[in-house]
Amino acid sequence: MSDSVDVLIVASSIPSVSHPGDAGADLSSSEACVILPGERRTVPTGVSIALPRGYVAFIVPRSGLAARHGITIVNSPGTVDAGYRGEIMVTLLNTDATQPFTISEGDRIAQMVVLPFAGVNFVPVDRLPESERGSDGFGSTGVSQQKLGKESS
Repeated sequence: MSDSVDVLIVASSIPSVSHPGDAGADLSSSEACVILPGERRTVPTGVSIALPRGYVAFIVPRSGLAARHGITIVNSPGTVDAGYRGEIMVTLLNTDATQPFTISEGDRIAQMVVLPFAGVNFVPVDRLPESERGSDGFGSTGVSQQKLGKESS
């Protein structure tokens, strides 16, 4: 599928995809910093965008940083709405218990995924329709009922 959407951008480094067809475009740090073990830091990207109405950008972790260094995004996915025009900042968290993580200017720190979305109209009702799942919540799938316990769902 070759459908694409034009996103206006002001950036010190244009986000790019690694391979044709990839959903995530890499965002790079626009400054150097060190994130200590257990520390979170909001890192600038030097990127500002203007999304068309009906689109949203999600800022998500890079799997390699998570797997190799324990670096993730605190509010993942970060949401960039179409009306926002400020710089995209990424709040990274170093989950490693002992090793600081050094970021150099230009290092890829996150990915941006741009998606269309449907608007929503919330319709108040007195009762929701039944479903197969019902109100079963956290841990209700993939965990045996014996281990789950009646008080948890």
